[in-house]
Amino acid sequence: MAFRIRGLSPDPFRRLYGLSDAALAAEGVVRHHVAPGAGAPDRVSMRDLAPGETALLLNYEHLPVDSPYRSRHAIFVAEGAETRYDARDEVPEVMTRRIIALRGIDGRGHIVTADLAEGAAIAPAIRKMLAQEEVAYIHSHYAKYGCFAARIDRG
Repeated sequence: MAFRIRGLSPDPFRRLYGLSDAALAAEGVVRHHVAPGAGAPDRVSMRDLAPGETALLLNYEHLPVDSPYRSRHAIFVAEGAETRYDARDEVPEVMTRRIIALRGIDGRGHIVTADLAEGAAIAPAIRKMLAQEEVAYIHSHYAKYGCFAARIDRG
C-alpha cells in the first residue's frame, strides 16, 4: 500500500514570521530558540531544527473534525519555513528518529485502529494500517510528548 506524507502548509503561519515577542504572545505563540540537544521538529519541512534556529511554538488544531476525537496540541514551526515536505513511500528522518503513534482515522473522524512504531518499522506499520478499508487516513504523533507529527494518506 503506497502512502504519502506531507508537512503542514506554511500559509497559516506566515503572518507570524518576524512578529515581536509581544505580538506573538498576544497570539498565544512563543518564539523558541533551539538549544543543542533539544528536539524541535518543524511540521512544515519535517526536519529537526538545528541549534541556533528559531521556531514558533504554538497550539494547532490538527484534527478539525466534528467528532469526539477533534484535537489540538502544541507544535513547532520553523520561523520563516516555506518549503512543505511532500514525499511518497518515504518516512522523514524526523519521524524515524522517534517512537511514533499511528492513529487510523475513519470517514467520521473516529480512531478505528492505533499502533506504535519506530525506525524502519514505521513504513510497514503505515502500509498495514492503510490496507484496512475503514481507515481513511492516519494521524501520526510523537509518542513521548503526544504532539502531532503529520497526516498520512494513501499515495
